[in-house]
Amino acid sequence: MNPTGSTLSDMGQDTGSTNFSEQERNRIEEELADLRRRADQMRTESQGDADTVGDRGDAADALQRSEELAGIEAQIDRLTWLLAGGNADAPGQLPNGTEVTLQFPGDEPIRMKVLHFLEETPAGEEDTTLTADSPLGLALFGRSAGETITYATPRGELQVDLLAIDYPK
Repeated sequence: MNPTGSTLSDMGQDTGSTNFSEQERNRIEEELADLRRRADQMRTESQGDADTVGDRGDAADALQRSEELAGIEAQIDRLTWLLAGGNADAPGQLPNGTEVTLQFPGDEPIRMKVLHFLEETPAGEEDTTLTADSPLGLALFGRSAGETITYATPRGELQVDLLAIDYPK
């Protein structure tokens, strides 16, 4: 079950997010099927763990598998919600589909599209998309064209000039 209360099997071909091309939707559905296979396999392995008595190492392995399964199930829920049209904007983040023109020091201006989910990135456009919850995406929230923005990354602080910002209609 996901935040919308529906499952992928409840959805017809014409329901769900209209923001995806057929190729993108197919890619997400393939990932979802793979995640479901992995979850089923992990559940089977976990049942085997319950049937055997082992040492602390076995218990640690079982705990790790359980945590991995929880992560996979969370991703299944998120992808199912996404395919069902759950693409709502999040507070404190730029709206999904916002387009920004940025100029990094020493580089040419670049036009980028803000997405809420990495899975929405069209194939071949990885260099021109950014997620709304990335350090840069979060730093752009509430800013205006003409501003120089400093933001923290794992590699240290970076700066970028925000040349234009166009919100989706």
